[in-house]
Amino acid sequence: LEQAYPQDCTEVFFIDGGSTDGTIAILEDYANRYPAIHLLNNPARFVPTAMNIGIRAASGEIIIRMDAHAGYPPDYVSQLVDWLQKTEADNVGGLWHTAPRTAQPKAEAIALALAHPFGVGNSLFRIGVEEPTEVDTVPFGCYRKSVFERFGYYDERLQRNQDIELNKRIRQLGGRILLIPHISCTYYARDTYKGLWRNNFQTGRWVVLTSWFTKNLSALSLRHFVPMAFVAYLLLLLVLGIGSLWGAVPPLFLAPALVPLLLHFLLCAYFSFTISRQEAKRQLFPYLFAAFWVLHLSYGSGSFSGFLELFRGKSRA
Repeated sequence: LEQAYPQDCTEVFFIDGGSTDGTIAILEDYANRYPAIHLLNNPARFVPTAMNIGIRAASGEIIIRMDAHAGYPPDYVSQLVDWLQKTEADNVGGLWHTAPRTAQPKAEAIALALAHPFGVGNSLFRIGVEEPTEVDTVPFGCYRKSVFERFGYYDERLQRNQDIELNKRIRQLGGRILLIPHISCTYYARDTYKGLWRNNFQTGRWVVLTSWFTKNLSALSLRHFVPMAFVAYLLLLLVLGIGSLWGAVPPLFLAPALVPLLLHFLLCAYFSFTISRQEAKRQLFPYLFAAFWVLHLSYGSGSFSGFLELFRGKSRA
């Protein structure tokens, strides 16, 4: 409602997944006062189903996804629409600025780790670009409605990564996705390591399940699988360590195997130190160090768990 885009040209769809916290009553009150607001029900309770419900209900030519846990400046919608109309792109999006939910050092460190290449890889919408750039995916997105008729809707089997898979599909079929640095929204990150682990674990898990459901490894990028390789290495290192204690693995063989672990430790320390120095907050160092470890281990463990799920499913079949 605070967007600068004309309200008489706007439909706002809230797709509720069975909330019981009073959200529906609040939205119904707003809908009675603002004709542009529509409340729809999502019995499946999953994001891709909600998106498809909203897309099919929309009468306009442009679809903009705006998730919760994020803040949007007043010109967000108008900027996206302007860039979509003056380019031949099928989807445009802006940068994702990660902010802490609270002023606590732990929350600040988590947000900083989620915006750093060592934490999230080469995710351009997180780490930034200098000029409009063609990319594999953008956060949320602004699409022409015809895009869904040409390339298909959100895959409702995917509880996570459905936006990445859709954007990969668009690209593979000849579409264009633009990341615009002049546009941005603010994502409010988890403020505890437990919350970060749970969210990242599920994201990593669905990296594997997405590839399985779509039968398309290229639906995701190599960077999505690197944390799983690191977790697999740690498990192998554990086996070698136990073998060394029992005398089955020579100590000389174990020593070189520790090099990647030492390198990861040093990189975590280095980036934690440089970030805390840049922020002029030395107290952030231990929280950053822990945040990087949680990010890598949770994502990799989730991906490993996804593979185990598929293996058990095949075995039972």
